[in-house]
Amino acid sequence: MEYRQLGASGLQVSVLSFGTATFGGGNEFFKAWGSTQVEEATRLVDLCLEAGINLFDTADIYSDGLSEEILGKAIAGKRDQLLISTKATFTFGKGPNNQGSSRFHLLKQVEGSLKRLNTDYIDVYHMHGFDGVTPVDETLRTLDDLVQSGKVRYIAASNFSGWHLMKSLAISEKYGWNRYVAHQVYYALTNRDYEWELMPLGIDQKVGAIVWSPLAGGLLGGKYKRSQPKPTHTRTAQGGSPIPAAVVDDELLYNVVDVLEDIAAETGKTIAQVAINWVLQRPTVSSIIVGARNETQLKENFEAIGWNLTNEQIQRLDKASEVPPIYPYWHQRQNLTLNPPPKFY
Repeated sequence: MEYRQLGASGLQVSVLSFGTATFGGGNEFFKAWGSTQVEEATRLVDLCLEAGINLFDTADIYSDGLSEEILGKAIAGKRDQLLISTKATFTFGKGPNNQGSSRFHLLKQVEGSLKRLNTDYIDVYHMHGFDGVTPVDETLRTLDDLVQSGKVRYIAASNFSGWHLMKSLAISEKYGWNRYVAHQVYYALTNRDYEWELMPLGIDQKVGAIVWSPLAGGLLGGKYKRSQPKPTHTRTAQGGSPIPAAVVDDELLYNVVDVLEDIAAETGKTIAQVAINWVLQRPTVSSIIVGARNETQLKENFEAIGWNLTNEQIQRLDKASEVPPIYPYWHQRQNLTLNPPPKFY
């Protein structure tokens, strides 16, 4: 297992982290992801620890808290061997203060997560999305208090836009509060928008990327190919994908899969393993979240590391997945001496 520094922090995280959204299946949406219960979850956690994975990711809203609860039981007696990442912000429970990143909601959600996880502290606490209603300084002061109290070790963002993240970092710097060390982002060969602004920001501000859905909700898992009908029994087909169908162009998907198939044959790896390895080679990436419904899927994900694509193979995938950037990024790319892109090769 390879370990990388998480942003500007001193925390070392495994390049693969285990996502537990498949734990529980507590509602219709998450049933399409998986319904892993405690016994199987414990086995998957043990396999991850044996492979060197040290970061386990969950969220309060995953199966309405059931994912956290099952993870807490699965790690019983092993808490000191691993890092836990969980999240708050989205709707949880009833009432007018049941969502957001207000001091009221975050303090309530932290206590709930700690209880469900059966732990005294959270290693990495993410704001699951940006709250445009609550003052940013209220959120960050609350998070700083949680770090000072010892209930949270590091804070992170998720699904922020560039100005959301930069404003948050600036306010933390202004008041000397703890700052976001990581940004959990969607980044896959089918959707490379992360590279336009958030990646350069991450490089400049030393914010590590924790990547979710590197296989585009399963579209890059090897079951979607130009030469065959779309499968009907996948998570995506059952409505459980976190990636809206409208944001993935079919022709782009098939162009990418065509190249993935060729490179998979060259490397002796699967399409999914090649797609994950591509993400691992990108700047700012600290860790990639992988999920699995069973041991077979989990062990297949392990094979995505321990080797690297060649520069020539990466460039072929880059070419197949490239799309015209939106404004102002296409305008900035007209003068690369003023706006140099991240170094990929």
